[in-house]
Amino acid sequence: MNLNTSPSPTDLHAAQQSVQDGQNSTEEILTQAAAIALGDACRHAFMPNQADGTPNASSPDAISDPALLLAGIPVSIKDLFDVAGQVTMAGSTVLAASPPAQADAIAVARLRAAGAVLVGRTNMVEFAFSGVGINPHYGTPVNPADVDIERIPGGSSSGAAVSVATGAALVGLGSDTGGSLRIPAALCGIVGFKSTARLVPVAGAVPLSSSLDTVGALTRSVRDAVAVHEILSARTVQLTGKPLSSYRLAVVRNLMQDGLSSTVATSFEKSLQRLRQAGARIEEIPLEELEELATINATGGLSAAQSHAWHRRRLIDHEAQYDPRVALRILRGARMSAADYIDLLAARQDWIARMEVRLNSFDAVLSPTVPIVAPSIASVLHNDDEFFRINSLLLRNTSVVNMLDGCAISIPCHTPGQLPVGLMLWHAALHDDAVLDLALQVETALAHHT
Repeated sequence: MNLNTSPSPTDLHAAQQSVQDGQNSTEEILTQAAAIALGDACRHAFMPNQADGTPNASSPDAISDPALLLAGIPVSIKDLFDVAGQVTMAGSTVLAASPPAQADAIAVARLRAAGAVLVGRTNMVEFAFSGVGINPHYGTPVNPADVDIERIPGGSSSGAAVSVATGAALVGLGSDTGGSLRIPAALCGIVGFKSTARLVPVAGAVPLSSSLDTVGALTRSVRDAVAVHEILSARTVQLTGKPLSSYRLAVVRNLMQDGLSSTVATSFEKSLQRLRQAGARIEEIPLEELEELATINATGGLSAAQSHAWHRRRLIDHEAQYDPRVALRILRGARMSAADYIDLLAARQDWIARMEVRLNSFDAVLSPTVPIVAPSIASVLHNDDEFFRINSLLLRNTSVVNMLDGCAISIPCHTPGQLPVGLMLWHAALHDDAVLDLALQVETALAHHT
């Protein structure tokens, strides 16, 4: 295994500072990003004809306005979101003949208003319905962490993660319904933040689950994640900067640490040790409520039911065009009765209420983002059993937070020479600012030991 040890691209704050200091120009930053987007490292990361080296912004003034945080910053857009004048295909061929979008999705419009330069639409799992990252229509983006072995990038925001990890973009707009930001962030060694869903409008994005869909971004640092969330949510994050010693953190031993690979287990334990050394108070807790999720979702879950409502008419005429693995999961929703669906919604609300009581005395929970490192693309490409096994593993920890209607961030916690591993900090709804505040401290503490 030959890991990618080339220098990491800078984050957006450092890029902006280099422009202000005269060390760089926005034109140079965009030229470099476009070259990477068109290069082999981004093979299949962008939708066809969407990384053509001609990025577009809202206006020339926006690119050069130093008052705008994203002025001149290359930003990629997951193919789930409307961009005015472009066709939104959601990684499918089913929507390829749809008319171009009349207007930007709200999230895209907010990024443009902040000066973002759109470098292309990123490839994704068809209709965002998998955590693996495979796309049989447009190819699968390759995880840039390993030079020798083509590994999965994670999904569904696969191309978005690769664009940020390679430096083709410094921000990747994505979505998270069961982990679609955090899974590829963990596997590719970058940062992925899933906010409380209601904080960022989903208007202008192809839906998967109206109850679970969340709009967010992939970035190269926590400070970037804070800044981009402020743009997407149109609000100011309240940061206290309090030290790690003031935090009371929980570690859940059951479910979230079942079947960890040795690399993930070692990285996670070392991270906990470093945080304790930095003063954090970390308490191991049982969280039996997690064991209830399999029963709650036994009839197919919210994603199956709500996606089937959106796709059912398209499937009548176009099922043969769907990725068979995606169609299989959507069609599970056809077997759910109205009573089952109502029971599921009620069970979720009851479960959320009990979870919030259990977590109320903690500032955040720490877990491995995913229990394994990225497997090879070859191992899952044509093997359905292995694909669904890996998909289930990748979604297991992250989907807990979506079911909770909570917030979470994945930050890299591996040591140099290892495949990327993510550390997930999470809590219930509207704890976003506390989680981001903590993540800044955790990132610093882990960086001092690498």
